[in-house]
Amino acid sequence: MNDSWEKLNKYYLEVESLDFSIDVSKMKFSESQLQKLAPKVELALKEMESLEQGAKSNSDENRMVGHYWLRDPSLAPSPEISHSIEDSLKEIETFSSQILSNGKFSTAIIVGIGGSALGPQFLKDCFWDCHPESLDLYFCDNTDPDGIARILAMLEKKLSETLIIVVSKSGGTVETRNAAAEIETYFNSLGLNFPNNAVAITTKNSKLDEKASREGWKKTLYIWDWVGGRCSITSAVGLIPLTLLGLDAKSFLNGAAKMDVATRSQDILNNPAALLACIWHIAGNGSGEKSMVILPYKDRLALFGRYLQQLVMESLGKSLDNEGNKIEQGLSVFGNKGSTDQHAYIQQLRDGRNDFFAVFLEVLEDLRKGETGSRLEEGFSSGDYLSGFLHGTRSALESNNRESILISLRAINEESLGGLVALFERAVGLYASMINVNAYNQPGVEAGKKAASRIIEIQKDLETYISQKKDQFDVEDASVALNRPNEKESIYRVLEHLAANSNNNGLKRISGKRPDQATYKIN
Repeated sequence: MNDSWEKLNKYYLEVESLDFSIDVSKMKFSESQLQKLAPKVELALKEMESLEQGAKSNSDENRMVGHYWLRDPSLAPSPEISHSIEDSLKEIETFSSQILSNGKFSTAIIVGIGGSALGPQFLKDCFWDCHPESLDLYFCDNTDPDGIARILAMLEKKLSETLIIVVSKSGGTVETRNAAAEIETYFNSLGLNFPNNAVAITTKNSKLDEKASREGWKKTLYIWDWVGGRCSITSAVGLIPLTLLGLDAKSFLNGAAKMDVATRSQDILNNPAALLACIWHIAGNGSGEKSMVILPYKDRLALFGRYLQQLVMESLGKSLDNEGNKIEQGLSVFGNKGSTDQHAYIQQLRDGRNDFFAVFLEVLEDLRKGETGSRLEEGFSSGDYLSGFLHGTRSALESNNRESILISLRAINEESLGGLVALFERAVGLYASMINVNAYNQPGVEAGKKAASRIIEIQKDLETYISQKKDQFDVEDASVALNRPNEKESIYRVLEHLAANSNNNGLKRISGKRPDQATYKIN
């Protein structure tokens, strides 16, 4: 028996309840390295247990982190929370069943950003064609007016039969607020009653909750402050899109619950999330030195890498550890679909920089039940070739000293997808504990929002200045007038944007090949 076969059998882990397996045998690690990490894993599991019991793990917002309770309400720290989770699921199922059965709605636009869009987009791309009564789902996940207009133009003749589902915990997220306002204005321009089609998913007493109540929106569904955006897929955020696709929310939650059980094991070799976290730690030397490349060999999983980017990078990319020490931590995630996109990336992965490890995603069943395929001239199916490309590519990487993990699902269904999501949620939480960072805050995101607000403030000041300016001016003139001597670049960027949209404000760029030579004037 050769070494690779022995290693495969030793480190092959199967979760029988989910027809799921993970193979880390092509990663470079030793038994002694795993043993050395055992104390960190033991502590991480204790911290995870504390989190599940209701510890306030998001110190920035002084709140609990309870997405694990969503798939097993009995774990919640109080009967009130348990009952509210159960009641929420019933309300979601009832609402979606009514929408699908009454025939009034054929389409839905989900308005959200980050976790409010990435999880639902992943579910839609995976399951969009799996139920004959499902709604067609579209997404407005940005404040790009062209993107919003594009979707509205596509659906203009169907807007009367389109649900507008606005997802925002706070109700004040700028991108979501803007997109919803644009859609509402368009509804009004067509003489349609927006509240009759509008659904809010938000926290109680938020700005969005107050707006929906004041205007009489069709429905408001609640989420809790202890559900973070990137872990919200098993709340109404993910379950409403799933059920509007005609699928079974309970099966999805059951799959996540089964994986949660498997990932509570104290034994690293029998805990898929702990094993993943240890492998990430060893591969990246505990500091994310190698990126993780997600390679799903299944069209239905094409967006999983994009979904994982937020889950992993927002959770692990931190500048301070839990004691406030300055660090630079994280785990970069990239992804492309196999075998389509391997024509783009395989050359570098095999022969270029060895600064990554790959995670191959395999689905053993080629077709869903009821689907049919055919044999090709050679006697093989298209699925046979897809499997051959996956394992051949993995072998080619191994032959040039490149590391990889293989995660295999027998089939794609609600339960297996719930398990896959839960695996990475738990692995991220454990790994964060091992590197001593808080997985559940996002100070960098907040910093980005504040910086964006500053740019908007500059634009407000500039518009006032421009409206009073009759002669030609440059960036220096504007910075002096606004008393912003250290923000010339931002002033220049805003002026360029305003000049490119001169039909709104009349500003024109007159001359200048460089920023310090650019001059502007109101026509």
